[in-house]
Amino acid sequence: MTWTSLRVHAPGRLADASTAMFAAGAQGVHEDGATLVTHFPPETDIAAVIRQVQAAVPDAVCETSATEAIDWSVHWRDKLHAQQVGRLTIAPTWQADGLDPATTVVIDPGMAFGTGDHPTTRGATRLMQEVVHPGLVVADLGAGSAVLSIAAAKLGASRVFAVEYDADAISNAEENVERNAVEGIVHVFEGDATVFLPLVAPVDVVVANIISSVLVELLPAMHAALRPGGHAVLAGILLEEKEFMLEALHSDGWRLEREDVEDVWWSITIAKA
Repeated sequence: MTWTSLRVHAPGRLADASTAMFAAGAQGVHEDGATLVTHFPPETDIAAVIRQVQAAVPDAVCETSATEAIDWSVHWRDKLHAQQVGRLTIAPTWQADGLDPATTVVIDPGMAFGTGDHPTTRGATRLMQEVVHPGLVVADLGAGSAVLSIAAAKLGASRVFAVEYDADAISNAEENVERNAVEGIVHVFEGDATVFLPLVAPVDVVVANIISSVLVELLPAMHAALRPGGHAVLAGILLEEKEFMLEALHSDGWRLEREDVEDVWWSITIAKA
């Protein structure tokens, strides 16, 4: 039986593309740089799937090819591996046995964006380890699977507010929080970050792994929410967007403190200028 492999190239819009692919019937999605890969059975109307994806992400480039039938649930799991990221390990549920729970973030990504398999997650996690210290309060904007919120808790944060706009991701985030036994620290909320941030301010650290255009929109709210001496860790920025982001940071009164580059992705730590 021949299936159809669908590759969706969507730099900076992976979360939106992933959501659209699941909504169109994908059983799982694998991240390959700025491209998402999934497989559909023979009876699938691939043209309709592509229309649905491109309605959500108009600039997405979709490519199809024939592939032999596979057990997608096994194939998907084979593509995700435990990742050592500084002092932390990010591991899917099926690879977590035997790992130290104090330093392991266990994630079942489900339909939510956010695994240690993506450079933006790793970049943010590396930078967080320099600014998230025991006792600090953290806000995670666009929390997705809550991977970064859980990482903050494992790094010693006393409270973490995980804010996610996508209602479909909330239950997965809550399950991951419980799976890591940090429900007393990480609190998951559905809503708009610009509305929510003032309600929990001041915070010590803001973390956001979102597309750059949304990051720029959130900069004023982050600036207002941070305590003096606080930091923001931003990921989801393509290297080609660096100058655009630097101009936005300068205009909004930020200074660049650290940067992390992996593949085509630029993650940064910023503070009030």
